[in-house]
Amino acid sequence: MTCRSLSPFLCAVLLALPAAGQKDDRTAWYREAKFGMFIHWGPYSLASVEASWPIMTPAKSGPGVISEAEYRALPERFNPVKFDPKAWVRLARASGQRYMVFTSKHHDGFCMFDSAYTGYKITRTPYGKDIVAQLAAAAKEEKMPLGFYYSPPDMNHPGFRDTSRPSAVNWHGEPARPEWFLYLGYMELQLRELLTRYGDVAILWFDGLGQQEKYDGWRFHKLIGEMQPRTLINNRIGLPGDYDTPEQFVPKVTPTRKGAAYRGTTPPQETAGARPPRPEDFRLWETCMTINGTWAYNRNDTRYKTVTHLIRTLVDVASKGGNLLLNVGPTPEGTIQPEFEERLLAMGAWLKKNGESIYGTTYGPLQDLPFGRTTARGRNVYLHIFDWPAGGTLTVKGLEARISGARLLDGARPLAFQQSGRNLTLKVPAQAPDPHVTVIALRAN
Repeated sequence: MTCRSLSPFLCAVLLALPAAGQKDDRTAWYREAKFGMFIHWGPYSLASVEASWPIMTPAKSGPGVISEAEYRALPERFNPVKFDPKAWVRLARASGQRYMVFTSKHHDGFCMFDSAYTGYKITRTPYGKDIVAQLAAAAKEEKMPLGFYYSPPDMNHPGFRDTSRPSAVNWHGEPARPEWFLYLGYMELQLRELLTRYGDVAILWFDGLGQQEKYDGWRFHKLIGEMQPRTLINNRIGLPGDYDTPEQFVPKVTPTRKGAAYRGTTPPQETAGARPPRPEDFRLWETCMTINGTWAYNRNDTRYKTVTHLIRTLVDVASKGGNLLLNVGPTPEGTIQPEFEERLLAMGAWLKKNGESIYGTTYGPLQDLPFGRTTARGRNVYLHIFDWPAGGTLTVKGLEARISGARLLDGARPLAFQQSGRNLTLKVPAQAPDPHVTVIALRAN
């Protein structure tokens, strides 16, 4: 391919995207998907407390206080009789989400699948059925890629820690004990179950917390590569993996291979930079985020993000080349609460009109727009307008590409424009056509 007539940015995009679409590129589907559903669910939903953390870092007073004994006893009452895996997958589809990641085991050690190596599992509850098996079958039927969150920390296993002591004392694990190697063997057995029983596993989403090197990530990367070579692996088991995982925040700059790794809730030092990176320097990444303030179901948590906030977060993520993994915490009965459904379906409605500007795109050529964000795909640059201009005129500065056409995605209406050097002036409607984010597609020569 030659691109002498194109701007340096569009040339780089055109050269990079075919490589991402090659059959041997394990990440091609993931780069295309952009938007996924995270699901945190387990017996902890009965108590409206966060998954695992109430026994690891217990509160002394206020909401969410539960003793470890009370927490451990929750499976005895867990019976989600309204669980409908097909409804979950169809909700994800209607919301515009292209993959799902489900918590097969959180830090408490409780398994939502029928593991042969523990009695602390879903098939020993009043419900008695393998949740993972049902969700995997529904996802396969709907052709929805399904990944599994699997926690290396395990408060229930005596190899991970001395379980005669409270979890709050030793929740980081005790790798110096001789039992540690038995625990790593337990992890391998369970990962083999997940990789052989439930069909294609799109992602293994580890969450290793601190000192991740103790989990011998090389061993498990090798295991996964041998059993399901196309499974993607995140960066939370002591190795870089296939992609970074900022949690509850969006990086200020597009991540690169040369930058600090994004993992967890603390942003690394970010150096300012308005120019997009070269394609070969880009680092694949995904922000995981909650709709309210809690990963698990919590009837008391009403801090719901607005639809506009969520759509703009998705746009912000896509403008830097990332994916958004948006979490839901199902109820104890197995349903998705209405506040989540309403917001997800509204995002799906927006994507139905504007998905061209999100799916399959890469980071935009303008990373410092004062009024919005940009994404790019092929010869198209997409302007996502957050702050609609007054007076019916929008000026875009710093655009290298020569523009041959402009249109509103909503209705595909053409827009008049003038370009002088690196400045583009667009004639736009007096009022924003979309209440959340209006998108303008620019066609480059």
